[in-house]
Formats: sequence, C-alpha cells, structure tokens
Amino acid sequence: MQRRTFLPTLVAFFCSLLITVSCAQSTPQADAPADAPASATTGEPVKLGYSSWAGWWPWAIAAEEGLFEKNGANVELIWFDGYLESMQALAAGQLDANSQTLNDTISFAGDAVNGMVAVLVNDNSAGNDKVIGAEGINTVADLAGKTVALEEGVVGDFLLSLALKDAGLTRDDVDIKNLETGAAATAFAAGQVDGFAGWVPFWETALSREGSQELVSSEDYPGAIPDLLVVSQKLIDSRPDQVQALVNTWFDILAFIEENPERANEIMAKRASVSDTEFEKYTEGTKIFTLDENLEAFSAGGDDMKYMPYAAQKMAEFMVETQFIPEAPDLEAILNDQFVKAYTANQ
Repeated sequence: MQRRTFLPTLVAFFCSLLITVSCAQSTPQADAPADAPASATTGEPVKLGYSSWAGWWPWAIAAEEGLFEKNGANVELIWFDGYLESMQALAAGQLDANSQTLNDTISFAGDAVNGMVAVLVNDNSAGNDKVIGAEGINTVADLAGKTVALEEGVVGDFLLSLALKDAGLTRDDVDIKNLETGAAATAFAAGQVDGFAGWVPFWETALSREGSQELVSSEDYPGAIPDLLVVSQKLIDSRPDQVQALVNTWFDILAFIEENPERANEIMAKRASVSDTEFEKYTEGTKIFTLDENLEAFSAGGDDMKYMPYAAQKMAEFMVETQFIPEAPDLEAILNDQFVKAYTANQ
C-alpha cells in the first residue's frame, strides 16, 4: 500500500507522463457504474485520481452508487496502484483532482502546471503512521544516539520530528538512515537499526521484530497528517460548479456509509483488495472528517496542528529545513474552504 512516497522535482517525468486506463500495476484504472445516465457522461469529465488509503476508498462508493451523477458531477474516477503516480499526474496537468496528503501537496505545489489547491479534508491519520523502537527502547527519548531508518522528508520523518521535539530532542540527536519506507521497515525487522518511522502496512513488518514496540503514532498528533481532496487551480477557475459537485458528493458518500454500512464496506474492501481483517485495521487508524471538522481544520484557529494553516506552515518549515524542497510555496494559495462553506450554507 505505497502511499506517501514522493519526490520534490519531477519535471522531466511530468513532460512524458501519460494516463492510460488499464489493469497494469501502478497504472490508473477508470471506475464508473455500467448504467451511468447519459446526461452525466456528456462533456469533458473531471479526472479524479485516488489510491489505496482508507480515507480515499469511499470514492468508490460514489462510482458504484451513482452519487457523482446525483450531484451533477461529471467524473472519470481513476484508481492508481501507485500513490506517487497519482501526484505526478495532477502536477503534470493529466488529472484535474487527486487524493493526497497536505505535506505532499506542499511538496508538489511549486512544480504543478495548473496549481494545487486543497478543498476538502477526507480524513486524518489516527494511528496508521507510527514510530517503532527496538527492545529496550521504551520511549522516544530513548532514541537519542540511536539509528532510525525512515524515508527522509515524508510523513514518518515529520511524525518523528514532532515526537522528538516533545521529548526535548531534535533530528540531530538521532542517526537518520535514509531508506525507502519498505526498505526501512525491512532493515529494522532484520535488526540493522534501532528505530523505524513509517505507515501501514510497513510498520507491521517492523513490529515483526521480537521485542519491538510502538513508541508513538499519528493518533498522538491530531491534524499532523491530513488526507485531502486536492484540485487544480485551473479547475477552480474554469469549472467551480464541478469542484462544488465533488465536495457535495463526498458528504453524500458519508451519509451513504452511515445508512448502508455493510454495502459501503463491501464496496470499499473490494476496491482496496484487502481482507476483512486488514480493512478493519486500516479503517480504525483513519479518522474520517465530518463537515464541522472540515470547517475547523481549514480555519486559522491558532497554534495547533489540527488547524491546517498552522500545520502547513510547520510542514513547509520542516521540508525546507531538511532540504526536501528548496523553498515553501504560497501556503495560502493551496488551502481553499469556499466549497465546504458553500455546502454548509445549503444545509
């Protein structure tokens, strides 16, 4: 379930990227109901990408149950086996919208040909991202002077940095071994390093090491890892009605889940290709956001990670400090709550 792996500069790749609909690995796949009304499929569809993260699986419900059409959203829903490819596609202008994290949006915003704007919070990671320690390492403070394997600049690294700060330490107090997240988990499980930071399912590999234990998780830092609906600025400027329709559809999806939980879970588990046990585990670590929680997250409520303006500032500072990006993008430009507010006004 590759999820949050990304690179800061992919311009050369962007120029050659083509979206093709097929069943190949790491290739987008179009999802649409067989009996979609003709009126909903006329004109140029909005290309919406999503990938395997529990907070984004609900989009499959809209495709299966005709909720896009109900809300006047003309959508081509495209599944990506590789999360990275979905972000590359949005940045290259090959998608109109995508499901991605706040930190990834900050990372890619500077290179996006049509801009990137978060218009909806799908969820927050609430335990699906963890820092793991070896036997004898019982607290984050115990990592001082130890080697931690992680993928630099991504959310595991950010989570570790937050936890180190709370323990009175910094990244300089630990030895960071920069590895792709899967390789980092494997290195930890093999006893080659003392700690690991990453997301599900990789921390499951890490925890297979005898005596290992969770030191901290995203549940301890509400708001630190928000997962979003991100659209291009071009789409907002040219077709704001379709952006609104996407946001409206999302809240209809949540209502459907509440009213039809068994059917909703069946659709999502099938789309994600996970077992019942995995489905339950991944959804438990994902906090789906209500309308009120969306409004709060977008607001400049104060110095707290649950407020995205503040969280974005801290994430950008972290990525510049770690030289993951050369400079922070315009953070005000990547957050737009007008569509959530418009939905609220009509309730």
